[in-house]
Amino acid sequence: MLKIWLEITNQGHTLELKNDLYLRALLREPTERTPAWMMRQAGRYLPEYREIRAQAGDFMSLCKNPELACEVTLQPLRRYNLDAAILFSDILTIPDALGLGLYFSQGEGPHFERPITSLADIERLGIIDPNTDLQYVIKAVETIKTNLQGSVPLIGFSGSPWTLATYMVEGKSSKQFTKIKSLMYSQPSVLHKLLNKLADNVAVYLNAQIAAGAQAVMIFDTWGGVLAHREYLAFSLSYMEKVISKLTRQANGRRVPVTVFTKGGGLWLEHIAGSGADAVGVDWTVNLGEARSLVGDKVAIQGNVDPSILYGDRETIRNNVRLAVSDYALDYSQNEPAYNLGHVFNLGHGIHQDIPVEAPAIMLEALAEFTAKK
Repeated sequence: MLKIWLEITNQGHTLELKNDLYLRALLREPTERTPAWMMRQAGRYLPEYREIRAQAGDFMSLCKNPELACEVTLQPLRRYNLDAAILFSDILTIPDALGLGLYFSQGEGPHFERPITSLADIERLGIIDPNTDLQYVIKAVETIKTNLQGSVPLIGFSGSPWTLATYMVEGKSSKQFTKIKSLMYSQPSVLHKLLNKLADNVAVYLNAQIAAGAQAVMIFDTWGGVLAHREYLAFSLSYMEKVISKLTRQANGRRVPVTVFTKGGGLWLEHIAGSGADAVGVDWTVNLGEARSLVGDKVAIQGNVDPSILYGDRETIRNNVRLAVSDYALDYSQNEPAYNLGHVFNLGHGIHQDIPVEAPAIMLEALAEFTAKK
């Protein structure tokens, strides 16, 4: 197995990364089996998470406590055979640090006390210093990295500029995106000013996570899929490309892979593959084999079973895993299997909060069985 040696600066010695399957898969290097992690793998479906959440008092208090954030990051790795840990945080930390006043209402999701309502609001926005403005996130990355003890890689992340902008302009979650789409079509230059500032902030934020120890980063473009074709390219993808162009791509002697995930982005896979990212995430509406044929050998693919399969019985879960990896493995040009090259198995979006806790183990065991080299 390829060995990676990474410096843990606060311990003063070097640790071997024992499981590097995830990093190799993102870089389209051969792996002994298909690696896996789950979006929202640390969360409310775990009883131990609910205990820590109650201890913290509320969601943001949990996010802002590096020791507790570390604990909930590690919880799913104790239960399941996962190949990566992902920082426990929220995609809206940047706008909160920019002074918009993030808070969460019971049953209603995130809200901002001071949403963006004018050009003047945008012009007042600066560039964050993550080591001061988001010190709790950077400390969490350092704490998690130390406690992982080189077991698996740590993923850092941010929301995409477009996704952050939707919350900042709408002031909360939205179904119609009336305010930001109105701004986009009536004053596009104003929205571009906001997105440019957010792209600079996202790049600074992700680079700070990499400096603190994240070995891969992911850009969550949760709301890119609500855009029309031209608007997606102009208002979402172009700003993710700007972020990627500014990222640290080498750390501790190895490339730091970048994954872009646009929920509902199946129509733009070829465009995303040309963004400079190392991998593209796909949701459950995309056939993995067709995605692979579209992107070729440009990028790795992450995805993509429907999270709702985890409500099914053992055979239902196993069959959906088998179908997904079989779809990915079929090389339409060679008619040969390729299970172990360029695929990170994942759910097509976040794990649901009420799934049975034994279901992920069934899924991951099936994946290892179906993709392990014989």
